[in-house]
Amino acid sequence: MKITIHARGESLAEDFVVIAKERLERLSRFHIPIDRVEVDVIHEVNPHHGKKSSHQVKIKTHGTGPFLRAEARAFNDLAAFDEAVETIEFQLRKQHERSKEFKRETIRKKKGMKQLFPN
Repeated sequence: MKITIHARGESLAEDFVVIAKERLERLSRFHIPIDRVEVDVIHEVNPHHGKKSSHQVKIKTHGTGPFLRAEARAFNDLAAFDEAVETIEFQLRKQHERSKEFKRETIRKKKGMKQLFPN
């Protein structure tokens, strides 16, 4: 999985990049094919928006699986990133649950097969 992180407005801390890559690598546990993940970190410099929503993170996934997108705002980069990753994980978990195959054979069907083809 290729991970690209873009920062707009300010530079990112090195520990943010390491934490983000580790957290995004864990998305492979859902066994849904993701080829590329794009992370956009935007710093709002307008003081009228306030400090609580001055950092915005957008995450997009590309691959043969479904296209997933999440967006979050918070008081710092890591908090916004955590909220966006939780949204992506929830979407992946839903896709993973839908892809499971369940065999729904009832007892009636099994009994019916025995009556049709006796030994």
